[in-house]
Amino acid sequence: MVTSRNAQLIKEADAKAEQGDYLWAINLYEAALDGTPQSAEIHYKLALLYDDKINDPLHALHHFKRYLTLNGSGKHAEEVRDFIKRDEIALATSLSGDSVITRTEAARLRNENLNLRKQLDERTNRAHAVAADKSPADQPDSDKKKKKTSGRTYIVQEGDTLSSISRKFYKTSTRRQDILDANENKIDDPDNLKPGQKLNIPRE
Repeated sequence: MVTSRNAQLIKEADAKAEQGDYLWAINLYEAALDGTPQSAEIHYKLALLYDDKINDPLHALHHFKRYLTLNGSGKHAEEVRDFIKRDEIALATSLSGDSVITRTEAARLRNENLNLRKQLDERTNRAHAVAADKSPADQPDSDKKKKKTSGRTYIVQEGDTLSSISRKFYKTSTRRQDILDANENKIDDPDNLKPGQKLNIPRE
């Protein structure tokens, strides 16, 4: 059972995270950890802060794994397992100069990146071709509007960030810029989304 002191620490940490004071939020969350299954949710919040805000996959991995240890069948368990796989690859790639991964794995990752880049280039070329065919040169705004309105609609929830929304739809936080580009006229502050706001989520 979460004690009143822990509940207060978590509340203060949530507020600091929302204000953008991520390091202070991390300190408060860590102070609320007590090793019980109820701490799993705190480990989840810590992992997301390290992943999305601090860009520290090593610490994010630690807290994701602690979440699974404490609550392996929890509501975030499936996505946490996906996040662990991606963070392990990101960490291994960043440290590949120290031979943390094998040459075979490094080659596979390079090929995967090349394929993704090729797909992105092809998609960009198709989009440009469609824009050239359908939109006159003097109507760039209508073309932009079509691109932004295509896709899905998502209602911002309390505590959402562009990175967390990217995770929900694409299983990775790296598509946050795509979401921002598709909603540049709706988002005043990318680091402070407003609950209830409707966002366009581009198709994959």
